[in-house]
Amino acid sequence: MNAVIPLPLAEPQSLAQRKKRETDKLAKRLRHQVGKAIADFGMIENGDKVMVCLSGGKDSYTLLDVLLQLQKKAPVEFSITAVNLDQKQPGFPEHILPEYLKSIGVDFHIIEQDTYSVVSRVIPEGKTMCSLCSRLRRGALYTYAEQHGFTKIALGHHRDDLVNTFFLNLFFHAKLSGMPPKLLSDDGKHVVIRPLAYVREDDIEAYAEARQFPIIPCNLCGSQENLQRKQVKKMLAQWEKDTPGRIETMSRALGDIRPSQLSDPKLFDFLSLGKRSDGDLPDAHAWLAGGETPREDD
Repeated sequence: MNAVIPLPLAEPQSLAQRKKRETDKLAKRLRHQVGKAIADFGMIENGDKVMVCLSGGKDSYTLLDVLLQLQKKAPVEFSITAVNLDQKQPGFPEHILPEYLKSIGVDFHIIEQDTYSVVSRVIPEGKTMCSLCSRLRRGALYTYAEQHGFTKIALGHHRDDLVNTFFLNLFFHAKLSGMPPKLLSDDGKHVVIRPLAYVREDDIEAYAEARQFPIIPCNLCGSQENLQRKQVKKMLAQWEKDTPGRIETMSRALGDIRPSQLSDPKLFDFLSLGKRSDGDLPDAHAWLAGGETPREDD
């Protein structure tokens, strides 16, 4: 009788090996999602000079990291420059971003502009600073982009930001609008892209932790707990908890708009819909007046 020779047992994977494998899978998924967004919306073309706006938060770090990975095998040639706006907040660790960017060998520039003093002076204590802060920051970044010939401005907004902004505008500003993956600035001078448009915030958090990015928190408005955006984010988090996958469904809905199923006469010609004659229709004043309206056969 032949003896049964036991097969050697596979060595158990170490915790470090498992984490590396999970991080590699996550990085691959992020590259796929970012690459798809770039292709779907025509975000980057041959010869582009891309300015990646780096705040020091998890989103912009992830954006820069994934774009640098994609750049190595991209079907087009494009350059990347990381740009940070130092807003001169008290206690801001100015050394962190330059040290990190030098360590990865990426071209970068730090803009110094004291927007903190402006916001603190203009906005009363306890009031929301985000709107003015955003406008000043955007103005400084747009000016730098124009002065240095950047063809695309890349921002780190992700899938959850896009859904959040839609509901923020719906609930607090009475309009159906959001944060498009690609847009032309109001002055027509800048093309803004959001390559993380398909990426979940949870994945970004996990990736930032795995890559150990040197995160710099924003303390300018961190104490303003009742911001409208935070209220909406809390609501969406509860929806996602109650019905997993709901945010993804809403994200897909933002890319499947049916103007005729809404109520905006600027997007759909309701006046001509089903109209049986060439005559003018009575206006709102005639209807509200409650009197008789002229008829075509009078």
